[in-house]
Amino acid sequence: MSETTKTPIPAATCVLISGGSRGLGLAFVEDVLAQGAKVAAFARTVTPELQKLMDEQPERVYVGSVDITDPKAVTTFIKDASKVLGPIDALVNNAAIGQDSLHLHTTPERIEDIISTNLTSTLLVTRAFMRHAMAKVGKGRIVNVTSVCAQRGYAGLVAYSATKGGLDAATRSLAREMHGRFLVNSIAPGFFASEMSSVLGTEQLSTITRRTPTGQLVEPENITPTLRMLLFEDTNINGMVLTIDGGGSI
Repeated sequence: MSETTKTPIPAATCVLISGGSRGLGLAFVEDVLAQGAKVAAFARTVTPELQKLMDEQPERVYVGSVDITDPKAVTTFIKDASKVLGPIDALVNNAAIGQDSLHLHTTPERIEDIISTNLTSTLLVTRAFMRHAMAKVGKGRIVNVTSVCAQRGYAGLVAYSATKGGLDAATRSLAREMHGRFLVNSIAPGFFASEMSSVLGTEQLSTITRRTPTGQLVEPENITPTLRMLLFEDTNINGMVLTIDGGGSI
């Protein structure tokens, strides 16, 4: 089949979301459900808010307590979720841990933990999802949640920024590698009120806010419309990093 006659990748019907228990991840779960799709979400700890969604809509929501650094547990979760919800055809890589120390003072163990969680494990989740989707659906969509930190320098976030930059690079390479069978993109949010951004401190967050053209930090509701587009719209966006930071990175 020629490049010009390839069929478009259909809208997502069942979305796997890592780190879906709180904050931006929970906002993603709720927005995907609002679009009529099913959700399989996991996190190290299932919050009451996430559990409630499954209790209320067991035919549309499947959640589990899974450590993303455990590849076998992730693979088992995908299998179990698909038995309940059906084939999973989209992935949102949202799980990550932050950093709150200058590189000089960050222990080797902490650097390894950040890289293992944010980059290595995310790539392994992506591989597990793709193997499932290729066998069950043949096509799919992948959205990696990265960060404006991959584009601009911020003190105290060296290892974290390195993992997000690596994920942006993987996004571009994977989009080309899959030849249109998967749409693969990154969403790079700016700083917003969250557990991770709180490590920057009030002064640094205030400085970032002042330097942002819109004069305000990003909120989850500013980010969900972009995810919605990448998962559900008939789009030819592929291999792109879409930055949502109020113009702070320009």
